[in-house]
Amino acid sequence: MGIALTQDQRDLAEAVREFTARHAPTTATRAEFGRLAAGGLPTMWDAVRAQGFLGIHLPESAGGDGGGVTELAVLLEEAARGLLPGPLLPTVAVSLAVSRHGPAALLPRFAAGATAGCVTSAAGVRATPGPGGGWLATGTTVPGLGVASGEFLLLGAEGPDGDVWFVVPAEPSATLATEPAEGVDPTRDLGRVTLAAHPVAPGQVLDVTTDELRSLLAALFAAEAVGVARWCQQTGLAYVKVREQFGRPVGSFQAVKHKCARLFGQLEVMTAAAWDAAAGAGQDRDQAAYSAAAAAVTCLAGAVDIGLDTVTLLGGIGYTWEHDTHLYWRRAISLATLLGPAAAWEDRLGGLAAAVTRTRSLALDREPAGFRDRIAAQLADVAAAPEPDRRRLLADAGLAGPHYPRPYGLGAGPAEQVIIGQEFERAGLRPPTTTVGEWALPTILAHGTDAQRDRFVLPTLRGELSWCQLFSEPGAGSDLASLSSKAVRCDGGWRLTGQKVWTSNAAEADWAICLARTDPDAPKHKGISYFLVDMRSAGVSVRPLREANGGYLFNEVFLDDVFVPDELMVGAPGDGWRLARTTLGNERVSIGSGVSGPPLTPAVLAARLGVRGPAVTRDVGRLTGWQSATEAMTRRGLLQRLDGIDPGPEASVLKLMSSLITADIRRAGLGWAGPAAAAGGGAGAIAQLYLSLPPTLLGGGTAEIQLNVIAEHVLGLPRG
Repeated sequence: MGIALTQDQRDLAEAVREFTARHAPTTATRAEFGRLAAGGLPTMWDAVRAQGFLGIHLPESAGGDGGGVTELAVLLEEAARGLLPGPLLPTVAVSLAVSRHGPAALLPRFAAGATAGCVTSAAGVRATPGPGGGWLATGTTVPGLGVASGEFLLLGAEGPDGDVWFVVPAEPSATLATEPAEGVDPTRDLGRVTLAAHPVAPGQVLDVTTDELRSLLAALFAAEAVGVARWCQQTGLAYVKVREQFGRPVGSFQAVKHKCARLFGQLEVMTAAAWDAAAGAGQDRDQAAYSAAAAAVTCLAGAVDIGLDTVTLLGGIGYTWEHDTHLYWRRAISLATLLGPAAAWEDRLGGLAAAVTRTRSLALDREPAGFRDRIAAQLADVAAAPEPDRRRLLADAGLAGPHYPRPYGLGAGPAEQVIIGQEFERAGLRPPTTTVGEWALPTILAHGTDAQRDRFVLPTLRGELSWCQLFSEPGAGSDLASLSSKAVRCDGGWRLTGQKVWTSNAAEADWAICLARTDPDAPKHKGISYFLVDMRSAGVSVRPLREANGGYLFNEVFLDDVFVPDELMVGAPGDGWRLARTTLGNERVSIGSGVSGPPLTPAVLAARLGVRGPAVTRDVGRLTGWQSATEAMTRRGLLQRLDGIDPGPEASVLKLMSSLITADIRRAGLGWAGPAAAAGGGAGAIAQLYLSLPPTLLGGGTAEIQLNVIAEHVLGLPRG
C-alpha cells in the first residue's frame, strides 16, 4: 500500500500511475538522457503541465487545485515509481515553499507550468546587505536539482544573522550563471549556480528558516524515495517468483523469502514515515520538524539500501545497464545525497527527540451527536470515585471493554473508541486491561454460550477474574497445531492431560483458555478443542520458570487428568483451531491519541541512563526515526479502520518491525552505559532490560515466523 489513504488519494495515485506508464516508459526516457542532463525538458513535459500536476498543491486562487502536502506526496511517490523524468520534484518543492513562505505573486506562474530548480543548502554562498533592504549574493552553490532546466531558482546564502532563502529568475546575467553538472541520476538535470553580487530584492526573499525549509523538502524527498523503493521491492519480488534454480523458484528458498519479507517490512515502515511527514507538514514547527526528520532518517538511506538489495535479488541481470533497476537505485542515491548527509538528519532528530514531546492527536471528521459529552460525564464520575470502586464503575458503564457488544460494552466502533480513549486521557484515567482476557473474552463472546458469557465476561471486566493462556507446549510452539495435550471424553465432560509451557501469570490466574486434542485421528488442525479451565482444579500444577533476567513471568503448567465439564468447552468438539484464530473481528483499536507505541523511547532511555554526547544524540536520532515510523503505521491502520478499510498486512509487519526496533534500542543502551551496564543498578539497569527482550521477540511468533507469514501469506511466495 502506498502513501495514499483516502479514496480521493487512491484515485490520484492510480491516475498518476497510468499517466507515467502511458507517457514516460523508460525506453523513451533512456533515449533522452543527454538532453535531460543538459537541462532540456522531456518530450512529454507538456503533458505533465496539461495534466495539472504542477499545481495540485497550490491554492485555487492562484490557479491550482487546492490540494495538501499529502496529495503532493502521493503524486511524487507514484511519479518516482514510474521514473518520471524531468524537474517535477524541484518544481513542486519550490512552489510549495513559495505558497507557504512567499512571494505569493509567483504562484500563478507555477500553477501555469513554470519550472524551478532547487538547492537544498546555503553552503558556498554569502549574502551581504544590499540596496533598498535587499541582499547581494556571492558564491557558487552546491549541486541542485533542476538548476539547468528551471525558469526560477530557489537558492540559499549564509547571511550575517542566519541563512537567507530567495527565489530568483534563472536568466543568465553578469551576476548569475548556471552550469550543468553530471548527475548520478540521468533522468533529470543537476547543476550549480554561480552568483557575483547578485541583487536579491526584498520581494524575492522567503520568510523561512533553513530548518523549516529543509523539513518541507524532507517530506517531499521522502515521498519520492518511497516510490523508488516500492518499484524496486515489487520488481525483486516478481523476479524471484519466476526465476528457477535447482528446479524450483528461488522465492521458495527461505533465505530469499526472508529477504523479500524484510524488504517489504522496511518499505511499509518507510511509507508510514513519509505519510506522517506529509500529514505533519501543516502542524506547528516542532511537530513538523520531528516527523520530517524521521522521514529523512528512514526513507532516504532506506531507498538506497532497497535498491542495492534488489540488484542482488536479480543477480547479474540486475547489474546490467540494460535493466532499469540501476536507474531507480541511482535516483535513490541522488535523493539521499542531495538532502544529506544522513548523519545530519540523525543529529537533528536526536536533538528534537530530547526536546520535543511528540503529539499525535486525531481529529475525527464526524462524531456521534452527544456521545463525547456523555462519555466525559461518565468518566468524570469515575474519576471522582474512590480508587477501589473505579474498575467496577467502568465495567458497569461498558467502558472497560467499549468495543464489546452490549450489555458487556458499548458496541463502540473505531471512531467511538477513539473518542473514549481521548476522554480517558482528558479525565486523567488509564483504560483498564484484562491482559490475557483480551484474547479470552472475544472468543467467549463470539463463540460461547449465554451461560459462559454471563459467567465470565462482566466479572473479568470488573477485575474479579484473571486469565492465562494454555496453548504452547514443549513440542508445539510456533507449530501450535502439533500440540499433544489430550482431552478424553468422560461422564459429564472431559479429562485433560498434558504439559503447557511459556504460560504468563499462570500462578496468579483464576482461569485459563486451553487447547487440547479431542480427536487424535483427525488432521492436526481439525482434532483440537477449546476449553475454559479453572486453574484451581485438581490435577493442575504450576511450576515457575526462572528466566535469564532472574524473573518468573513464565511457567510450566501440568494437566494431570483435569476434569473440565461440558459447559466449559467453547464451541463444538474440533472447533478449537478456528476459535483460537478469533482476533480481528473483536480487536480493540488503539486508543488515547490513536497510537500505541513502545513504552520506552531512545531519548527517554538515554535520559534515564544519564548519558549524553554527539554519538548518543546520533544514535537516538537513528532509532527514533524507525520507532516513530512504526507508531505512524499504527495510526495509519487506525485511520483505515475509521474509513471502513481493511488495514491489510500491517499487523504482521508491525509486530516484526516493532520487535526489531525494541531490540535495537536496548542494544544501543548497553553501548551507551558502558562499564556501568555490567555492574547492575542505576545505569546498569539497562542490562536487565536487555535480558528481558526474549518475551518481546518470541511472543506472538518469532521474527522468523513473522517473516514466513509475510513472505507466504502477504507476498505470495511459495512454500519451501
